[in-house]
Amino acid sequence: MRVLVAEDDDRIAETLNVSLTKAGFSVERERDGEAAWFRGDSETFDAIVLDLGLPQMDGLTILKRWRAAGRLTPVLILTARGQWEERVDGIEAGADDYVVKPFHVQEIVARLRALVRRANGLASSRIAFGKYLLDLRTMEVTADGVPMDLTPQEFKLVSYLVHRRGQVISQLEITEHIYNQDYERDSNAVEVLVARVRKRLGADVIRTRRGFGYALGDGY
Repeated sequence: MRVLVAEDDDRIAETLNVSLTKAGFSVERERDGEAAWFRGDSETFDAIVLDLGLPQMDGLTILKRWRAAGRLTPVLILTARGQWEERVDGIEAGADDYVVKPFHVQEIVARLRALVRRANGLASSRIAFGKYLLDLRTMEVTADGVPMDLTPQEFKLVSYLVHRRGQVISQLEITEHIYNQDYERDSNAVEVLVARVRKRLGADVIRTRRGFGYALGDGY
């Protein structure tokens, strides 16, 4: 899942980057409000972590602009401002969740997972598809209770397709949402990754729509 972290504090941003990456997120970061607003307005993310105290443009203004433009990306506000009135302002402006600094990074991870699940109509962190079970907490896929030996990228691909069940996903979208921005990959990286997942889970788990992309197989 692709997450934008809009945070000007390098220490906090690096902490979030390390922990979210370990949790299976593809993380991108902006330091100032103008850049964060532009990327959130022009690119697709699965969730956004938004600091209210950004330079150039404050987080509340950014959020209001996104919502006024019809951007529905789940937004978690991260701020040092703890007054309840400010939390109300953030929620009223369209925030989906709100965490006050200092924070425990695992809480951020859990809240982001919940936001992404709810945005895709999923209630639980354990998602069944066919005989398989995707567990977002343990980052495992099991078949009839037996863990499958998936690499991190294979898990990310399965997780993304399960979250987008019923949709056909282009190679470009898969590339953007499961690889970090600085990850070096070949032009056929997605095709190779799909082939590996099919070998491990079965050829029918991922179906190809030629000219369009990939989708979770029928019956899954």
